[in-house]
Amino acid sequence: MTDRWYLYLVRTASGNLYTGITTDVERRFAEHQAGAPKGARSLRGKGPLTLVFQTTAGDRSRALKLEWQLKRWPKARKEALINGEFSLPDGA
Repeated sequence: MTDRWYLYLVRTASGNLYTGITTDVERRFAEHQAGAPKGARSLRGKGPLTLVFQTTAGDRSRALKLEWQLKRWPKARKEALINGEFSLPDGA
């Protein structure tokens, strides 16, 4: 059985964007909002947090590749993705 993975972006109170992957966006976002111990350390104390983007990313391998790519994008490109002005690359 292959799990369905998702790519997501979370905006911090200061406007920074966090990129992550998970099999359950709702659960993972709740973990981030709750902070320790399961939320991302880089998001602790940065709330309120807002889930601004999510999309299916295929299997874990493809999700990891997409996450790696997005973490290298400039913020303006991520904002364009959030606003629907830019698409994720195929075959990542």
